[in-house]
Amino acid sequence: MSFLSEEDRRRIAIAVRKAEQRTAGEFVTVIARRADTYLVIPILIAAAVALALPGVLWLFNLAHGFAELYALQLGAFIVLALLLSWQRVAVGLVPDRVKTERVTRRAREQFLMRGLHRTRDRAGVLLFVAVAEHRVELIADEGINARVPPGTWDAVVAGFTAAVREGRIADGFTTAIESVADILAAHFPRAAADVNELPDRLVELD
Repeated sequence: MSFLSEEDRRRIAIAVRKAEQRTAGEFVTVIARRADTYLVIPILIAAAVALALPGVLWLFNLAHGFAELYALQLGAFIVLALLLSWQRVAVGLVPDRVKTERVTRRAREQFLMRGLHRTRDRAGVLLFVAVAEHRVELIADEGINARVPPGTWDAVVAGFTAAVREGRIADGFTTAIESVADILAAHFPRAAADVNELPDRLVELD
C-alpha cells in the first residue's frame, strides 16, 4: 500500500514483538484500504438522476426522439455511477453511522479469520485500521475483557484514531501497541514457557 513504507511495516512488527515479550497477550495488526466498497448509494443516486432526466429534457424540449433520449439517459447513468463510485466520493456520501458499522464488521471478521479467538489464554488483541474511513477498531478477546474494566481502551483508540486522521498510521499503531501492552502486562504477564502463537507482521487488505 502506498501510504505505508517498508520502514513503517518493520516498525509495527518490532512493536508487536516487543509487546509480546512483556505480556502473554497476542497482537495482530491489520490495515485495510477501506472497509467496504460503498457502491449502493452511488448507484442509487446515478439511477435516480437518470430516471428523472427524461422528464427534465422533455420539459425544456432538449431531446427529440426515443433514441436520443435513451442515449442521454444511459450516458448520464454511466458517467454519474463512475464518478460517484470513486472511493473518496463514495465514502463521503455514506453516513457516519454506516461507515462505523462497516468498519466494526470488517474488524470482527478479521479477528476471527486471524485466529485471535483461539489463543491459549484467550488474550488476543486486534488493532484494525480502515484508511478511507479514518477509523480504528481495537478488539480484545474474552479473557482480557474479563479482567480489564470497561472503557479501558477508549483513550488508546482515541489517540490511535487521531494519528490515523493525521496520516501518521505507523505512529498510531506503535503507540497503541505499547499502550495496550502496558495495560496487559499487569493482567497477563508473560510466562517463561510462552510461545508466539500468531504472526507479528502487519496484515494489509484492499
